[in-house]
Amino acid sequence: MNETTHLKSQLDLMQAALDHLSQGFSVFDANLELVAWNRGLWQMLDFPEELARRGTHLTEFLRVNAERGEYGEGDIEGKIERRVARARLFEPHYLERVRPNGQVIAIKGTPLPQGGFVTTYTDVTEDRRRQESLEKTVEERTRALRQSEDWLRLVTDNIPALIAYIAPGPIFRFANRRYAEWFGQSPASIVGMSGQDVVGKDLFAEIGPKIAHALQGNLVSYDYQRKQTDGSKAYMRSTLIPDMTVDGRTLGAFVLSLDATEEKQNQESLLQAQRMDAVGKLSGGLAHDFNNLLTILMGNLLTLKRKSGDISTGELEKHLEPMLTATQRGSDLTQRLLAFSRGHGVDPQIVSLTEVISNVGTLLSGSLPASVTVNFHIDQSVRLFARIDPTQLETALVNLAFNARDAMPEGGELSISLAQKHLEGTHARNLGLSTGDYALITVRDTGEGMEEDIQLKAFEPFFTTKSFGTGSGLGLSMVYGFIQQSEGVIDIRSKRGAGTEIQLFLPLQSAPENLTATSEVGSKALEDNALRGNGELVLLVEDNPDVAAVLAVQVQDLGYSVLVAEGAEDARSLASELPDLSGVLSDIVMPGQMNGLSLARKIKAARPKLGIALMTGYANWSSDDDNSNHCEFPVLPKPFESESLARTLKDITSS
Repeated sequence: MNETTHLKSQLDLMQAALDHLSQGFSVFDANLELVAWNRGLWQMLDFPEELARRGTHLTEFLRVNAERGEYGEGDIEGKIERRVARARLFEPHYLERVRPNGQVIAIKGTPLPQGGFVTTYTDVTEDRRRQESLEKTVEERTRALRQSEDWLRLVTDNIPALIAYIAPGPIFRFANRRYAEWFGQSPASIVGMSGQDVVGKDLFAEIGPKIAHALQGNLVSYDYQRKQTDGSKAYMRSTLIPDMTVDGRTLGAFVLSLDATEEKQNQESLLQAQRMDAVGKLSGGLAHDFNNLLTILMGNLLTLKRKSGDISTGELEKHLEPMLTATQRGSDLTQRLLAFSRGHGVDPQIVSLTEVISNVGTLLSGSLPASVTVNFHIDQSVRLFARIDPTQLETALVNLAFNARDAMPEGGELSISLAQKHLEGTHARNLGLSTGDYALITVRDTGEGMEEDIQLKAFEPFFTTKSFGTGSGLGLSMVYGFIQQSEGVIDIRSKRGAGTEIQLFLPLQSAPENLTATSEVGSKALEDNALRGNGELVLLVEDNPDVAAVLAVQVQDLGYSVLVAEGAEDARSLASELPDLSGVLSDIVMPGQMNGLSLARKIKAARPKLGIALMTGYANWSSDDDNSNHCEFPVLPKPFESESLARTLKDITSS
């Protein structure tokens, strides 16, 4: 076989291989003449068979296409010339041409080193139809999704709740209209903002740890309060639900917040009703105590009056000491009862539980029948602190004490104890508490006790075993709610005929840094003359002449000069005319158009450097003045000890 025959055989073999390709194939040389091709090209583009020969110029193929309208309408020769000129550049190229029959051909040309190019032709009609169908499907689904989002937005914006979605960061990814507007944003502007930027630095310091806990995969519920633009407080109750994948990863957290302002107001009203109910029960015992105190005062005063002309210093002290003690005791009882009865909104603070329970002892003293023995078991050497509302704890303990009294109609023993308790393991889990140290307040009685089914219902609102009209059924439920709000737990143990024991667990807190023994420091300061005056002139404003006379003597005994004003207008005039005046001590509630607070503000406006203090015997002294509840001056509750008066006078005359 000669060389020519061998080469022809190889070319035929290569041509057979090319004919089996699913793509069209062509090779043109540097003169743009056909060198090689395959059968697929002619089948795909329907070229005339006579063109299938070596040496056919590219122009012939372009003319066939142009005359069939595959390049569109217009000048055929011009279209051919432009395409030939572009081919002579021998540059890589790719294009997709839609034939008149709808067929889509992808054409890819690759230049050869010596000139010319190899071109492949691929029928991508089905691919493009599938792509077009996919794009249409995506568009339709996008439109449907957008419609769903619009419906979701419409629904969430009209639900009376605050709804949001927080991603790790924490970053807001969604918020309905109510949520966004609650924090001064729009649903669009809040997206992408950080948690701190949305809620503010102060509030984020409170709820940030709770958000972080939710983003760790935990269901979290909490309450928070926020001052509104009109100055009023609004309360919200939020639940954070983690958004988790099947494999346990947390993608974010859904937020649901509900306005709890009305509920809080109702709770405060119920608390006040409970306090007033307890005050009614306490009043009998307190009246008995006050009668005893008045007996001490009256007896000693009568003795002093009878012996006024013939009494020694020692005997005088003998009668004065119990009178002063009785007076102080009466003042303490009054202040505790006033504070207990008026109460406040929920005001958690770190307080000494020993002091709170001692105050309860003062309130209960004489208020329980003689057949009930009350014992307090408190280790005075160990001071335990908790973050609570002290008034609510007092209310809770008083209600528990009266419940115990009712459970012992024939008498018995009531004990209230305070101890430190470390919880861990099963005990902590059973109570629903984490491992740690807790304050344990135990209220135990030797009364009738309760069956198990009664214990299960004991904390339900309005449930009571008392006869109709004698109990509201709110006592234990309010105690339960208070303990829950304080992040503690209440546990009840009882058995019919064996008494009842109620345990209150409260998380322990460190003692506040500003805790000092002020009374001891003050007494020593009086003894060392550190709080005594040096003749400074004090203007005393008191509408009751007898009270003014007594107070004037007290002020003088502390080393001050005293000038008593006849009324608010007189005091205002004297304050402006006396340049040597060092301080003003005024009663708050006085007859006339100007009360003590208004007087103090007018004097302060005229003489900004003059020290002013107020005093009152009322629990609630506010007037019609819009700013009356925001007192910027120190206030002394009447009656007061010399130490308190001395400290206040020293403060205002040194300013």
